Amino acid sequence: MDCYTANWNPLGEEAFYRKFELYAMEWSLKEDLRDCLVAAAPYGGPIALLKNSGRKEKSPSARPLLEIYSASGLLLASIPWKSGQLVHLGWTASEDLLCIQEDGTVLIYNLFCEFKRHFSMGNEVLQNHVLEAKVFHTEYGTGVAILTGAHRFSLTTNIDDLKLRRMPEVPGLQKPPSCWAVLSQDRVTIVLLAVGQDLYLLDNTSCSVVTPPGMSPAAGAYLRMAVSFNYRCLALFTDTGYIWMGLSTLKEKLCEFNSSIRSPPKQMVWCMRPRSRQRAVVVAWDRQLMVAGNSTECIQFVLDEDSYLVPELDGVRILSRTSHEFLHEIPEASQEIFKIASMAPGALLLEAQKEYEKESQKADEYLREIKDQKLLPEAVSQCIEAAGYEHEPETQKSLLRAASFGKCFIDKFPPESFVRMCQDLRVLNAIRDYQIGIPLTFTQYKRLTIEVLLDRLVLRRLYPLAIRICEYLRLSEIQGVSRILAHWACYKVQQKDKSDEEVAHAINQKLGDTPGISYSEIAARAYDCGRTELAIKLLEYEPRSGEQVPLLLKMKRSKLALSKAIESGDTDLVYTVVLHLKNELNRGTFFMTLQNQPVALSLYRQFCKHQERKTLKDLYNQDDNHQELGNFHVHSSYSEQRIEGRVGALQNAVDAYYKAKNEFAAKATEDQIKLLRLQRHLQEDFDKPYLDLSLHDTVSNLILDGHHKRAEQLYREFKIPDKRYWWLKISALATRGDWEEMEKFSKSKKSPIGYLPFVEISVKHHNRYEAKKYAPRVTPEQRVKAFILVGDLDQAADAAIEHKNENEMNFVLSKCTASTDVAVVEKLNRARAQLLKK
Repeated sequence: MDCYTANWNPLGEEAFYRKFELYAMEWSLKEDLRDCLVAAAPYGGPIALLKNSGRKEKSPSARPLLEIYSASGLLLASIPWKSGQLVHLGWTASEDLLCIQEDGTVLIYNLFCEFKRHFSMGNEVLQNHVLEAKVFHTEYGTGVAILTGAHRFSLTTNIDDLKLRRMPEVPGLQKPPSCWAVLSQDRVTIVLLAVGQDLYLLDNTSCSVVTPPGMSPAAGAYLRMAVSFNYRCLALFTDTGYIWMGLSTLKEKLCEFNSSIRSPPKQMVWCMRPRSRQRAVVVAWDRQLMVAGNSTECIQFVLDEDSYLVPELDGVRILSRTSHEFLHEIPEASQEIFKIASMAPGALLLEAQKEYEKESQKADEYLREIKDQKLLPEAVSQCIEAAGYEHEPETQKSLLRAASFGKCFIDKFPPESFVRMCQDLRVLNAIRDYQIGIPLTFTQYKRLTIEVLLDRLVLRRLYPLAIRICEYLRLSEIQGVSRILAHWACYKVQQKDKSDEEVAHAINQKLGDTPGISYSEIAARAYDCGRTELAIKLLEYEPRSGEQVPLLLKMKRSKLALSKAIESGDTDLVYTVVLHLKNELNRGTFFMTLQNQPVALSLYRQFCKHQERKTLKDLYNQDDNHQELGNFHVHSSYSEQRIEGRVGALQNAVDAYYKAKNEFAAKATEDQIKLLRLQRHLQEDFDKPYLDLSLHDTVSNLILDGHHKRAEQLYREFKIPDKRYWWLKISALATRGDWEEMEKFSKSKKSPIGYLPFVEISVKHHNRYEAKKYAPRVTPEQRVKAFILVGDLDQAADAAIEHKNENEMNFVLSKCTASTDVAVVEKLNRARAQLLKK
């Protein structure tokens, strides 16, 4: 701690930069990095190397070797490169490796050199070949930009939603640009390129010449350009050693620096910290590294070996054959605490804690000085923040001890920030371990989020560590442990060295009924790996039939899928499987399959009744279900337009009902056929619509039309009951107003329905005169009601008195009015009085 600032390098009056070692690399590289294609993923990501990439020999032993290492130099995977000539390597945001070939084909591999997919950058790129390529990141996703042999640019802003764009041509461009970069402005991706002393900006539609503001006229030709990690800043290096730094919009200059080195640099990248006012670029030559910013001075480092720069959110990683270093600006909190002779509250608190450990009274003096200025909460916050920026655990502990010491003297200091920092640092120290090799800084970790970090651990198949982090941070099971176990299971099914039974059992033992686990997804992965039987075993553990069935169908296990769907009780699921089987199997096999599943057969019949009635007939025929077949023919007859077709369908129904031994249905259907034929003749004879009327309506209409003989014929042929026929006839005659015929009919023979209906129907049709003809003929029991209906209260009273029925007398009295029916009322009252005396 005494020499803590020994490796601090000042840049101007306010900023300090520090370079420290992350890992001693043990990847045993025989080649220099300059002889390899190199790509390192940001956020402490993996490193891809293509060795022997310059060799042209075609012998298998001389094939280039594609290797992927962790940031600590541990080999993750390697494969001999058997495809075309590679021009560029790059990483996607999800840590997939993009291998861009000379013919414009882009091959995508995962961290373990396992091929995922490929795509082409188009025919023009194929014809003209790729001279240079760059991988870039925007809000749309990971993009690829290509410079072709025809000096034209093509790009896509999102490789997952491939839309190729051909950029406008640069007028008069006869040779490749000296340098170029991809910029993102107002959500539009553009290309900036340099040709000599000229800068050109290519957007979707045009090519324009641009001049950076404040650029010296004597600056010379452009050799190198660099875009910052967030794409907001741009740096240009010229052949006079002049460096211009400004906004990527080319509307504002930030600063400039003259390096006096004319040779073109190998690399130039930005070194910036979020929310910092300091702007700096790191320029690398073969054996020299320079940090230049808004100062007349610069920082220079000697490089002992060939190096490669990796720009990060808050600094630059420096790779070489033997070491992996990190160069960054010292954050303000660290500066305040560790700067020589600093009197910042955090610095005093750190000293106070050290003196307290020595049991020195100076601890009280330092503490009082902070408390007198009322800066103790700020001091604690400074120590907590600075601990996050430190890489060495001992320094982290020292700062956190100081923060813990200070917050003991503060009333109601919220502990959340301290606890959260302790948790975050424990996670960071775990993943920075050499065996894991993810050197994330605290700033990168917060930008990346814990969810993405867990995803990256899962991609590296570091399942135990990911689970321990979830448990330590107490993440919800669905967000944490369950998701990781599901990934582990998907990886487990790819292992070919164990039997299906063993793998399924191991997965179930580990996963059990953990919330959020989908066995169907794991089974789908097993099926994709060619392990169908394992997939079926895993599906046995899936509690949701809705997840089981689709995968079983995909695996051509339709009968098993049908059984599972029926077990679920979900009719929609059963329908899904049945319709799938219908399309998959021939008709006979399909019907035989349904025969063994009564539930499915019943549901399919319901479906056919509404959607496929012809199929329903085949089902009934196959089952010898003559009753339903007869019903089917009856139903079908109504869709026939011609009478012959309808009669034919009904005759088929008659045959089916006889086979089903349902004589009632057969006779009823025969009667319907007879009625249809009679209705056709009636329609032809009288030119009126009789078809599709019921028997009763047919008879009623005939009477209404005055065809009494035809009505009588139907009455006899269809054996209509007498009572029903009399009701039909008197109703129709009254409706027609044929009172004479009605009277004649009433006298033709004794009425089977009595004569009260004659009275009621006459009154209903407002003809009391006719009604009075029938009232005396009504039976004695109903005569009172009949006389009241025709309005003859006197006769009604006489009938009631004759019956000596008190209820009938009361009923007649209720219909009388005191003013008009005095005589009737008196007569009834006398009769009632006499009845009561007895």
